[in-house]
Amino acid sequence: MSNETRPIVVKRIKKVAHGHHGGAWKIAYADFVTAMMAFFLLMWLLGSTTSGDLKGIADYFSTPLKVAMAGGKGSGDATSIVAGGGMDLSRTHGQIKRGENPPSGKFANQETVKAQMAREDAAKLGKLKERFEAAIEANERLAAVRNQVKVDLTGEGLRIQVVDEQNRPMFDTGSARLKDYTREILREVASVLNGVNSKIALSGHTDATPYTGGDRGYSNWELSADRANASRRDLLAAGLAEDKVLRVVGLAASVPLVRNDPFHPSNRRISIVVLNKQAEENFRSGGAGIEAAPATPIPPAAPTAVPVPAPAALPPAAARR
Repeated sequence: MSNETRPIVVKRIKKVAHGHHGGAWKIAYADFVTAMMAFFLLMWLLGSTTSGDLKGIADYFSTPLKVAMAGGKGSGDATSIVAGGGMDLSRTHGQIKRGENPPSGKFANQETVKAQMAREDAAKLGKLKERFEAAIEANERLAAVRNQVKVDLTGEGLRIQVVDEQNRPMFDTGSARLKDYTREILREVASVLNGVNSKIALSGHTDATPYTGGDRGYSNWELSADRANASRRDLLAAGLAEDKVLRVVGLAASVPLVRNDPFHPSNRRISIVVLNKQAEENFRSGGAGIEAAPATPIPPAAPTAVPVPAPAALPPAAARR
């Protein structure tokens, strides 16, 4: 063997510890689950949102400045001043009705309330009209005078008119004393009106024949007012609450029922109007107008039934009242 020194080789093995991967995979899995939950939530929201809202969302991302300047949740939102949305007000197809510009804020609420009140008034007065007509039909004692009771709906409310006929007047001649059958009609009116909370207005009317009897200065104006007030007293005697009467006036021949025949017997009448809310407010504020025209004009009587003599040949007024 050689005496030379051999090199010493030292082998060092680097050992790497293969431990577990820790919780990194859990974070990735949690992110995946969260993304899936967000995706399904988005799908559910899109499926339950109206087309109008979807259109608003799409418009926001396409023209966000329009929504930012106009306000609201989208360009078709009801709170936006820019009209849009769908075809109806139920939000089934959109946020507001297309083509309409509804008022906003408290004015929108006021208009909605007024419209709802008008609908409720119309329905209530329509039912009251049916009740009154049924009560008149059921009363056999009024069979002979049913043609003298006219019921219609006007802009002020439900109007009940008791009119004269040629040979069957409501009052004694030239006075405010009611006939017995007129009292019977007013009792039926009182019984029906006691079931509603609405106020009523009474007006008396005459024909165009001048009133020549009585005290000096007494005319058709005083006669029509006295007859209206006599009807009010009879309604109260029949049980009508006194606070229901809001107005009693005499209009003489200024508002004829048969306009093309001022001497027609039907122009002599008592009108009882069950006021709707709007008319009641107008009366209380002093803005009441003249009675509305009848819904169905009454044709004039035949010339042979109601002759119109020349002014010089007119009989005494007391005989025609």
